[in-house]
Amino acid sequence: MSSKNLIESALMQMNLKEKRTDKQQRIVEAAIKIFAEKGYTATSTNEIAKAAEVAEGTIFRHFGTKENLLLSVIVPFLMEAAPIVADEFIKGVVSKPYDSFESFLTAIIKNRFAFLEEHIDIFKILVAELLNREDLRQYLMKMFEQKALPVFGAVLDTYKQRGELLDLPNATLLRMLGTCIFGYCISRFAFFPNSKWDDETEVENLVRLILQGIGASK
Repeated sequence: MSSKNLIESALMQMNLKEKRTDKQQRIVEAAIKIFAEKGYTATSTNEIAKAAEVAEGTIFRHFGTKENLLLSVIVPFLMEAAPIVADEFIKGVVSKPYDSFESFLTAIIKNRFAFLEEHIDIFKILVAELLNREDLRQYLMKMFEQKALPVFGAVLDTYKQRGELLDLPNATLLRMLGTCIFGYCISRFAFFPNSKWDDETEVENLVRLILQGIGASK
């Protein structure tokens, strides 16, 4: 599937999200659980149907294909998880005044950690699919270019003008931030979710590490 078709299918699934029947919701919830445990490729629609207590044909009738079912899981999550497009996140976190870039960054990380805690299984599915699907990676890149730079550019410029950040292009700063935060989230929520994590301390250490990399020297 091309990136264009992926986006079109994703948008269609998002439009259907609020209209799911109880049966459709059972199918989606069963798919999330099994995809997270076994992976998308190793999961059959028959397994999902049994877990959801529906006939296998019901899955195809409601979602068309197993890939459409996958998209109905991943894309709404992406639109809610990515701070570049989540309106609620922007209004609740980004638009608030912060006395320093450190406090701004800490608020972002804590907010997204809380979100991922509630959606660990979907995040595991997303990580696995990003490794295998070029179209999904291209979709994320397009979101980054169209949404992240306009939303966060002014914020980064403010902290650069205050002397708190290195005077680097905003795209470079966002890539560095994204790599550090997303990489940490993969370890925390996808690879080692059952380890004993002191999230308060870990967030402080992550923020300190980022600031030592892109923070301007005082």
